[in-house]
Amino acid sequence: MKNPIKKTFLFIGIACALFLTACSSNDSKEEGQQEGDQADNYSEMVEYTITGIEPGAGISVTTERAIEEYETLEGWSVELSSTAAMMSELDKAIEQEEPIIITGWNPHWMFAKYPDMKYLDDPKEIYGGEEGINTLTRLGLEEENPEAYKLINQFEWEVEDMENIMYEAQETGEEVEEVAKRWVADNEEKVAVWTEGVNDVDGVEIELVSTPWDSERASSGVVKKVMEQKGFQVTVTPVDVAIVFESLANGDADATLAAWLPATHKDFYEKHKDELIDLGPNLVGAKIGLVVPDYMDIDSIEDLQPKQ
Repeated sequence: MKNPIKKTFLFIGIACALFLTACSSNDSKEEGQQEGDQADNYSEMVEYTITGIEPGAGISVTTERAIEEYETLEGWSVELSSTAAMMSELDKAIEQEEPIIITGWNPHWMFAKYPDMKYLDDPKEIYGGEEGINTLTRLGLEEENPEAYKLINQFEWEVEDMENIMYEAQETGEEVEEVAKRWVADNEEKVAVWTEGVNDVDGVEIELVSTPWDSERASSGVVKKVMEQKGFQVTVTPVDVAIVFESLANGDADATLAAWLPATHKDFYEKHKDELIDLGPNLVGAKIGLVVPDYMDIDSIEDLQPKQ
């Protein structure tokens, strides 16, 4: 004789399993919908605008390319002004815990001030991966000024070195160049490696060309001080990144410590690479990309939504 109670429990078990499966499917759909709604909300709240820095900067050019390449950034714009203006907007947004998307990079003191910020994933690798900051010289510098060439070629330091200088300058209100001088005095062992085998000179003039950002003020300030200790007369000229490459290619400047490669300054480098010398990275571990505060619940550029 068949057991009707057993059949009833079997039926209930199957029904419960189907119900739970349906609930799980619905929950997944709802979670996905919520994530999509959140990304859509963030995109709308920032008015489909990325807060950027100076026009013509490598990261500005790359961000304009990202807007062209990502479907999720269709209809977006990048607001270009200055690094100081971008940081002011970031300060206000974080103070009020509002969404903001900025063009960010390491090394920079912003990550010391706001350590919980994060880079958005860049699946198309428009911004590239980890970068180096390279030293470039004009053609002929090694032959005409071997002592300067040797010192510049031996200059190499860490991301933390640069960020410490920038953050101290930000906290104290001092000029980056002044903090850089103290850093040289406090780091004799590193400086000794850069100057090894470099003979003293008597008033030889050297022009370093650089971009007008604190990261590059730190590196040029440090190298300027070290070269002056060896007897060089050093001029540091801050210019737009395009002029950095043009001045080296034309022989109007001797060297730069400010070339972000292989991605950020790729276009400028490719245009002039046959008219200058690349000595390789003086710093490794640099990075650029789109950055958001950690309280924003998105992880990728592809989480954003195009402007309707």
